[in-house]
Amino acid sequence: MSRNKLISLSEAVRRYTWDGMQYASGAALPVGSDAIVFGRELLRQKRRNLHSIFHCNTQQLNLLAAAGATTHAECGFTGLEVFGFANGLRRAVESGDLALEDYSNLAMALRLLGGALRLPFVPATVNIGSDLQHRSAFAPDEYPAADKIPAVTDPFSGRTIGALRSLEPDLAAIHVTLADPAGNAIMLGTEWSRYELSRAAKRVVLIADAIVDDACIRQYPNLVRIPDIIVEAVVYWPFGAWPQGSPGMYDVDEEHMKAMNTALATVAGTEAYIDSFVEPYADIDTYLDLIGRDKVAALSQTSTGFLLDPYRQWIKPHAEVLSLIAESTLETAQ
Repeated sequence: MSRNKLISLSEAVRRYTWDGMQYASGAALPVGSDAIVFGRELLRQKRRNLHSIFHCNTQQLNLLAAAGATTHAECGFTGLEVFGFANGLRRAVESGDLALEDYSNLAMALRLLGGALRLPFVPATVNIGSDLQHRSAFAPDEYPAADKIPAVTDPFSGRTIGALRSLEPDLAAIHVTLADPAGNAIMLGTEWSRYELSRAAKRVVLIADAIVDDACIRQYPNLVRIPDIIVEAVVYWPFGAWPQGSPGMYDVDEEHMKAMNTALATVAGTEAYIDSFVEPYADIDTYLDLIGRDKVAALSQTSTGFLLDPYRQWIKPHAEVLSLIAESTLETAQ
């Protein structure tokens, strides 16, 4: 019988995070799947001084930066696409509260691949000869920066190339569409290095929109991009990527994306946002109430819903999943 790794969101953050850790998430398009609710819980538990790694900035990094929870960050693209630049992230960088180390998207993907392969560095030709190589937020007074992307010699050709430092974060909180209780996960839509991130991180916690019976995993083993053997815990949390979208499950909440980014532009707006959308809910149901049940229903009427059709018969009912979480919690306590 497969192990039940389902735990509550609050327990996942309590057990697997700490102040000053290297924390990774994102690895999806800025408006796509990301474990944003995990970032909200980091704020609820007052985690501080995080070193954040995101393939692309998302509303999670935007929120963590605005709230002052992260002091160092490494990522590629930092905007929010049609929703503008990330105001919370910009404010933190401009104030000097956050050192943001900038790489290209390809460089971040290569660094995660290097971590997955347990390589100390990845030889690369990207970012070479530009300020992406020569400027470092972690050594702002040094130009050109010696340690960001140092030059190395190709032993076969003698050519000078760059060395990208591999990434092995302490924890990766990864949003997935479907997971079974043991931690086998299926992702719908673009992966954006979530596959590599799951192998690069020292520990992995999944945030799943839905929990499926393991019969689903047996039916589609070739689609399991994250296997249970590398997963510490599974958190069941519908709309865990909100206000961003989850292909097959729900669309981006455009209204809230704009309002959230506007709020994070100021200290007062950030405090008000945390008071309204981070602190109030007590569990999944009150979280969905906070979003608004009508809005949840509307966003769930997504044109990508057909992507979920092959798996619907195995999705466990909400009440059954809550029962499984309770059973797992009881077993751990014993």
